Amino acid sequence: MTYSVPLLSEVRKGIGSNGFTAISTFSGCGGSCLGLEMSGYKILAASEFVEEARLTYNANHLGVPVSPLDIRELRGQDLLKLANVTEIDLLEGSPPCASFSVAGKGERGWGNVSEYSDTSQRSDDLFFEFARIIKDVQPKVFIAENVKGLVIGKAKGYFKEILRRLRSAGYEVEAKVLDASYLGVPQARQRVIFVGVRKDLGLPPVFPTPFSYRYSIREAIGDLLKADEGSLIDKETGELISFEKYKIGKEWLKTPMGGHSKYLNILIRPNLDAPCPTITATGGQIGAASVTHPLLPRKFNLEELRRLCSFPDDFVLTGTYKQRYERLGRSVPPLMMKAVGDTVRDEILRKIK
Repeated sequence: MTYSVPLLSEVRKGIGSNGFTAISTFSGCGGSCLGLEMSGYKILAASEFVEEARLTYNANHLGVPVSPLDIRELRGQDLLKLANVTEIDLLEGSPPCASFSVAGKGERGWGNVSEYSDTSQRSDDLFFEFARIIKDVQPKVFIAENVKGLVIGKAKGYFKEILRRLRSAGYEVEAKVLDASYLGVPQARQRVIFVGVRKDLGLPPVFPTPFSYRYSIREAIGDLLKADEGSLIDKETGELISFEKYKIGKEWLKTPMGGHSKYLNILIRPNLDAPCPTITATGGQIGAASVTHPLLPRKFNLEELRRLCSFPDDFVLTGTYKQRYERLGRSVPPLMMKAVGDTVRDEILRKIK
């Protein structure tokens, strides 16, 4: 199988082709929406309170109205009114998850307002706001995404409470850890996926079956490697993305391909012939330890990042290099959401239409 992601122009031709409608929450730049559009859904409305993320969303999801309100100020009826409908087939959302990330502060950060993108917010209660929206809207099905850390250690208590809230909204709910690299994405990104089906529909939640193959970094960006040979600048923004002058530059030189720094564990020099490790929202800080280019002392450029995150080559990004990197690092990879959306479409929605 050859790795490829359809262009936006190709995706747009299929929007609405499956006959099902969706509303998105915590939409970011629209990674989940794009995956659902690849699956034939029509996105009727979205919500995103970070301005730069909305700018990117609007540039790629033409004609989709986006609410700028904090989710705490938003009602389900507001979203339905924005979408100009009284009911929808699917509601999706990825509540910000820094409080549960295995790379974050864990329970030390619970209940606190902290920096988030270009603003700040408390994030450990946002799943409960999502459950409230579900109860208001009553979609046939919902899909939600969060970090694997939600089901590890003390966070399990939150996980159980989230399940209870979602089920009390009137849904059969299951959650499963899925790895994007087994769903067509050249990135090893493990995420908890929740699927809920309204109880009156009488069908169980379903999840995609992992593919029998995985794509490597080389398969995703091999054609770009020679073109960017020796380049330490991101062509798209004109910004220097080399970290040679930072501490991590010296550590990178000591790190073998396919390994990580002995002193900076999250500084990873990936194997070209394996999926890329998880691309995080903070990796766009040039001097910060993160996944790097395997051959050059720099971060991945935006052209490479689109491929590794399964976005179309012509997907529009706005802002600085750091902001654009963050948009991709926070997103659900579109091909991962397409796989989930395909399964929900075929195994649930088409059986109840």
